[in-house]
Amino acid sequence: MNSPTPKDPATIEITVQGIAQLHARHHETASLLRRVIEHTTALIARPRFAGVLTVIATGWIGFNLLLMALNRHPLDPPPFIALASAASLLSLYVAILILATQRREYQLARSREQLTLELALLGEQKTTKVIQLLEEARRDNPFLRDRVDHQAEAMARSSDTDSARNAIKETQAEAARIHGKLSPSD
Repeated sequence: MNSPTPKDPATIEITVQGIAQLHARHHETASLLRRVIEHTTALIARPRFAGVLTVIATGWIGFNLLLMALNRHPLDPPPFIALASAASLLSLYVAILILATQRREYQLARSREQLTLELALLGEQKTTKVIQLLEEARRDNPFLRDRVDHQAEAMARSSDTDSARNAIKETQAEAARIHGKLSPSD
């Protein structure tokens, strides 16, 4: 019966540390403005923010209606143009904050993708080495008859990682050119 291979705790710890370092580097490289934007976006993403806006808008409307009921001149008479203008301006800023935060998260995702690719290439290199060692042991073992295993020979050859990296970079550059993507430093 095949049982799952137990995970190596040291390997898991190293992987977790690598991901944590990636996130730490991402945070450390953020400018003060970027950190303020991310913090502000995190604040407005909470349900409490919607509640606060509702209380403010209701209070503004109620205050102006109360002034009208007391025969005083309201600051923003119905249809509450100033409130609508403030809401529109706030919506514009929220959209800009969200886009800026998404862009930064996209950069982190790209870093994760690069790390995943590098780990996959490293895993492929290790697998190739193991196959080479197994083939060598098979050839050197006097109790095994020597035979040609074309599939093992093919698997024992390393992939051309430079070509793979170049192809990925070319594809990304082409996609960026087609979509008019801004540089990551923007």
